[in-house]
Amino acid sequence: MNEEQFLKLCSEEQESLRRFLFSLCGGDMPSADDIAQEAMLKAYLSREKFEGRASFSTWLFRIAYNCFYDWKKKNSLWCMPADSADKRNAAVQILSDEEADAGFRYQRLNMAISGLSDNEKTAVLLFYMEDKTIKEISSITGIRPVTVRSHLFRARKHLKEFLENQNI
Repeated sequence: MNEEQFLKLCSEEQESLRRFLFSLCGGDMPSADDIAQEAMLKAYLSREKFEGRASFSTWLFRIAYNCFYDWKKKNSLWCMPADSADKRNAAVQILSDEEADAGFRYQRLNMAISGLSDNEKTAVLLFYMEDKTIKEISSITGIRPVTVRSHLFRARKHLKEFLENQNI
């Protein structure tokens, strides 16, 4: 893949990739942008290794997903144990204290998503927000397709419970 082809494909995926990382980072745009930049750089340096066995989008998202986990290991804030109920309650407390803008229609849904486990959140974001297939999500995360389906099932259950408890 030459540089021109790479840049064209990256520009097509940039918005989607940043949105995915923004959600994974819990709304921390500077960190999401840093991770996206690192992923793009790594992809650029490895562009000759792209074999086309998966789509460019899947390949790039896999690199970004790995960069996210590298970042997460370095960031002590993200390294705390992930109990879904505790994370959902913490998200509710943080956002209700800040009194987010009333025009933000999906505030409660974003709060619910932020309370999911990392695997559930990743599966939901890729499946529903980025329109990735189960097979693509499996390639991006390195998780077997049956496990991806299981994460989606549990995530939908947790989202439903959270939203029902919030009287939506």
